Amino acid sequence: MDIIALLDRVGEAETAALFGLATGIVFGVSAQRSRFCLRAATIEFARRTLGASVSVWLLTFSTAMVWVQAAVLLDYIQPADARMMAVTGSWSGAIIGGLLFGVGMVLARGCSGRLLVMAASGNLRSIVSGLIFAVVAQMSLKGWLAPLRDDLAMLWTTKGGRNVDLLAALRLPDWAGLALGLAIAALALVLARRNRIGASRLVFASGVGFAVALGWALTSALARVAFEPVTVTSATFTGPSANTLMFFLERNPVLEFDVGLVPGVVIGAFLAALISREFRFQGFEGEANMRRAMVGAALMGFGGMLAGGCAIGAGVTGGSIFVATALVALFFMWVGAMAADYLVDQRRLVFQPA
Repeated sequence: MDIIALLDRVGEAETAALFGLATGIVFGVSAQRSRFCLRAATIEFARRTLGASVSVWLLTFSTAMVWVQAAVLLDYIQPADARMMAVTGSWSGAIIGGLLFGVGMVLARGCSGRLLVMAASGNLRSIVSGLIFAVVAQMSLKGWLAPLRDDLAMLWTTKGGRNVDLLAALRLPDWAGLALGLAIAALALVLARRNRIGASRLVFASGVGFAVALGWALTSALARVAFEPVTVTSATFTGPSANTLMFFLERNPVLEFDVGLVPGVVIGAFLAALISREFRFQGFEGEANMRRAMVGAALMGFGGMLAGGCAIGAGVTGGSIFVATALVALFFMWVGAMAADYLVDQRRLVFQPA
């Protein structure tokens, strides 16, 4: 069934939600099986160990970039139409929000996307942290924390009412993005071979990146044929988590891509955990760990909304189309995570009694 027939059959909003659901299922299955996690990658990097998590993250990042940039060269995806490119970007938000998000994901032991995957695998800690993340994200979008977020975001913004396309700003050729993606993929495969990562995990790591490209492709295709304006977007979990929460709380909820994405991830990760026999219930190990996770989730909720995206939204989705503030946010997420690991976890290990 083509998109126009699907639109006629179920409607535009419902089609957008179904596309989000499909993207989320692919993401959820792939992320659960590959153990994709930015927090684990940053910790390995901070401890000077380019291990399996770094390899998986680089392969995911490069796969998304290769697929998306190839689609751009074929004129199937227009980065200029993407939501995060079409709005004013915030340099200050990317820096401050990225740092807060990086610290938060170390404290919570997972970024927002990873928490969603683990929650679907039976991790009760992640359910609690994920709910706090979604509530704080909503508060930062439209609630009590929104004025603070606006003030911090407006400290330093991009000019011209749009974000910055890094490839265009650097006057690089159209094929530069694809070439960079292939180079990073080659590095990822070298590291994967050194760490003896199995082919199955590599395939699923690539699947996470493919899910990002799938989201861009589906929303771009829908935008070309829909009667009403359609947001061109892909996998990200700060705004969608807040929107999904409100979808179940509001009297007259609105279907959209975001609302399909989050349940799709849960369904995909749940099925993958069941099939692989990795589904099991886990809880907090003591009050201190619970307090740490709650603080981390709150920092991620505010930081992700301020930065304009989470580790997936800014780090992979925004990075795949070279949104400048998204890449800045990703860099400072790494900085914040490495600093938190050093100040909280590594120092505790050093000073822990023998």
